[in-house]
Amino acid sequence: MKKYTIVNFNRDFPDDDACLEWLKNYLYPGGIFCKQCGMVTKHHKVSKRPCYACARCGNHIYPMVGTIFEKSVTSLKLWFYAIFLTSSTRCGISAKQLQRELGVTYKAAWRMFHAIRSLLQEKTKPMSGEVEIDETYIGGKKPGKRGRGAEGKTPVFGIVQREGNITATVTPDLKGSTVYPVIKKRVLPESMVYTDEFPVYDKLNSEGYKHKRVHHATEVWAIGDAHTNTIEGFWSMLKRGIDGVDHAVSQKHLQGYINEYSFKYNHRNDEKPMFSTVLEKI
Repeated sequence: MKKYTIVNFNRDFPDDDACLEWLKNYLYPGGIFCKQCGMVTKHHKVSKRPCYACARCGNHIYPMVGTIFEKSVTSLKLWFYAIFLTSSTRCGISAKQLQRELGVTYKAAWRMFHAIRSLLQEKTKPMSGEVEIDETYIGGKKPGKRGRGAEGKTPVFGIVQREGNITATVTPDLKGSTVYPVIKKRVLPESMVYTDEFPVYDKLNSEGYKHKRVHHATEVWAIGDAHTNTIEGFWSMLKRGIDGVDHAVSQKHLQGYINEYSFKYNHRNDEKPMFSTVLEKI
């Protein structure tokens, strides 16, 4: 992946006008179609306003309308810088850190934080080949039972294609009636599925999948090519990131955090910078 530093950012986006010009060019790559004139016409930036005027009739268009920037009073460069900060690390950045970096109120930073994160939800193509399926629980340390069945924690169900993408979803439970519709939607039949010994996976063969498993309860982590190390690595990264950056995440917003980590994992091998990948989700 090509590096994109703060030097590159300040060169490409020195002010609000540069950010607006990028947004206009990205949204209207073939030029702006003027509804009044009924054709693509030249448009000029209107001084001190976030809009462009048609050179023929003067009709205005506002590139920020319909984006996360619409109706925001925060500087457009600060928005772009927030996207840069969010995309610069594998584990993201907290709203509190955004507040400190941008010099805005915590309320503004929180809104920007979640607006940017909303861009990172994307659909993945159905998986095939070698696929790992696993589940985990997200929540703070609490007394009592750990692992499956722990109270006060939120179950998360994940599927990853080896050397491919991952999808992870917050679920109300891990019953067969909950997880099998997800599996059927996201994994093609005849795929080789690797799991641990969790009984909910007993029916994978009868559902049309090839199935191998390892028994973590007996400390068997791999038998030949049968393992869940790929998705276990993702869970570890997710939990370390939440613990180290965000410290605590509510169940209400957990899916948004998972979407961010999944997005960055799925685009880890992109040639262009992560900042460009996120920005183009606008």
